[in-house]
Amino acid sequence: MSNILNIINEYSGIIVIGLAIITLLLLITTIILLVSVNKVEKKYRKMMRGMNNKNLEEVINSNLDNIDVALNNSKEALASCGKIAEDLKLCVNKVAIMRYKAFADVGSDLSFSIAILDSYNDGVIITGIYSRHDSTTYAKPIDKGISRYDLSEEELHVLNEAINK
Repeated sequence: MSNILNIINEYSGIIVIGLAIITLLLLITTIILLVSVNKVEKKYRKMMRGMNNKNLEEVINSNLDNIDVALNNSKEALASCGKIAEDLKLCVNKVAIMRYKAFADVGSDLSFSIAILDSYNDGVIITGIYSRHDSTTYAKPIDKGISRYDLSEEELHVLNEAINK
């Protein structure tokens, strides 16, 4: 035992320096661990904010229920949008108009033809013919881009223009 005490006394400076280095390393490790724990605690507090005495399972289940409700609402909205898109195909969405001079003795382009069609090229062509003594307006139905009545050159022009929109 005295040999051990002699060795300790002989190398006591080196032992103290070694223990000081180990203590310093432990202090640095402790500081690093405290910083890491503080980061985790901040994340935990952020995650648990607004949770008054609720456990995490209740919070997660509540959020999952909210997600299910949001998904159902989203599906309903998409279905409604699809129905609206189909309904819009039946609305007027193609229009073309042309003004022209029907008779040489009339001074301005007062006659007109207008094509009003839906997405299926169903609709009407309205034509107004203006002359010095009278004005006549008439309509021709259009079914799938075709009229069962003869069309004038101007009416064919507005029909093709509207179909190609």
